Amino acid sequence: MQVEDKEINGFTIDNFNQHDLEVGKSQGTCPLCSSSRKPENRKAKCASYDWERGLGTCHNCDSTFQLHTYKRKGKAEKVYVVPDFTEGAIKPVRDKTLEWFKTRGISSETLAKLMVSIGKEYMPQTGNIENVIQFNYYVGGKITNVKYRDARKNFKLYKGAEKVFYNIDNIVGHDWCVITEGEMDVLALHEAGISNAISVPNGATLNTNNLDYLDNCIDYFEDKDKIILAVDSDAPGQALQAELIRRLGAEVCFLVDFEDCKDANEYLLKEGKEALKARISKARPVPLENVTTFRDIEDEVTDFVENGFKPGFQVGLENFDEIFSTYTGQFITVTGIPSSGKSDWVDQMVVGYNQNYGWKTAFASPENAPTYLHAHKLMRKVWGDMPSKHDIGKTKWNNVADHVNDNFFFIDMERYTLESVLRKGAELVKRKGIKCLVIDPFNKVRDVDCQTEDVNRYTMEYLTKIETFAKKYDVLVFIVAHPTKMYKDKDGKIEEPTMYNIKGGGEWYDASYHGLLVHRDYEKKTTKVKVLKVKFQNLGENQGEAFFTWEHRSGSFIPEVQPELDEKMPWE
Repeated sequence: MQVEDKEINGFTIDNFNQHDLEVGKSQGTCPLCSSSRKPENRKAKCASYDWERGLGTCHNCDSTFQLHTYKRKGKAEKVYVVPDFTEGAIKPVRDKTLEWFKTRGISSETLAKLMVSIGKEYMPQTGNIENVIQFNYYVGGKITNVKYRDARKNFKLYKGAEKVFYNIDNIVGHDWCVITEGEMDVLALHEAGISNAISVPNGATLNTNNLDYLDNCIDYFEDKDKIILAVDSDAPGQALQAELIRRLGAEVCFLVDFEDCKDANEYLLKEGKEALKARISKARPVPLENVTTFRDIEDEVTDFVENGFKPGFQVGLENFDEIFSTYTGQFITVTGIPSSGKSDWVDQMVVGYNQNYGWKTAFASPENAPTYLHAHKLMRKVWGDMPSKHDIGKTKWNNVADHVNDNFFFIDMERYTLESVLRKGAELVKRKGIKCLVIDPFNKVRDVDCQTEDVNRYTMEYLTKIETFAKKYDVLVFIVAHPTKMYKDKDGKIEEPTMYNIKGGGEWYDASYHGLLVHRDYEKKTTKVKVLKVKFQNLGENQGEAFFTWEHRSGSFIPEVQPELDEKMPWE
């Protein structure tokens, strides 16, 4: 078998036949258990080899093992620190630590197979060097990161190392895998005979927008027909589950119900290995799209009865937040006369959402070219000032540059079409976790699949496709739309446009969840943002207005306090 440049499931073979088995044979001894069997059974052909998938299965010890080690194609975008251990620093689990693992249902054999070790490490939570458990993370057979856990259940990852899933090597070659929330759950599933289980490196929080480990490992899931999510049943675990479904796709995700147990390890202790394995096998698919039953939404109904409407997301500008907020899974139409600051205002909003909630944004902005100038505008807003040439390469420059690089993405195409933009947007949801998509302006991003000259019909089909995308991926979409009809008042000034001034205006007003007007008064040097429409009254104030001055150096909109109206009657 030629192994030069050989790929399996998108991964290049790094070490072909790492166990030195008989190449080409479909059956043979097991590298994990044969050497420990009785002398008369050591040469028994107890294992099956699948050389193309790179997996072996033992029918004696019920283990699976990799025939090859792999490396990912291409080079990492970032330079990461590789854990550097001196000789003897990684020690096998023993004594009291081993006894503790046994109380959690984890055997020494499982600890050895998953290369769990013990050591000493400085833990910032205690300010001391502590005895720790080391969960060693490997990629392509090479150590990539380490999770440390002390006796007080404090955790830390190896500083500067690449964040990846724990046990990620062991899902290569499988057409399905299990994702858990902790390394202990991976060990528990291994006890139950499920070796192709992985764990997120840093648990779950209610803010799940920064899944950089998923960005680093997304290619591992491209060949998976089934991804079982076995996360914790608490609120952070469910938030993580929702984000993984959004990123990986509902069509391949299956959900595990641990009943009254918190996670896989707790279920193992309560019910046993076979019951845990059966529980994983009964994972249910994510509920069908477009089909909803009461039980599917009972939690939401209950929450609404108890708490009412959930508050909308805000950009962090007090006067604007008083009149406007939004949910994700919707789209906002932004209009205004030319040079009124529409694109700049949208930039302000997405930077605000990023600062408040960690949301990442992708731009399809043909008119915001060249891209480096658009990136510079975002950098100024994040920086809060105009960076100079003297700042280049210094700490703040590097920090801001990294932030813009990691949170804002520019879709650059020779010819923009709605189909290609939405397709790239879906890819950026999965690979980078974007929560906002900006189309600026809509008339430069055409729907080539719509074969009609009827403006109203074209507009409705266009907006329906955007709405479908927003709902499917839980993304907030901004559409910048120029008015085509502009009128002057008796003083010769251009009147403020409405959504009806956009080509196909009636459809824009009917279909949009929200509408915003950005209008600049050059004489007063102020910019007004007016709410033309909010679909739900709890999210904003129809016809509400907020006024701003535009700060040149940072390119930011500064709220302007409007004088209170004198409501006294003439005779008072």
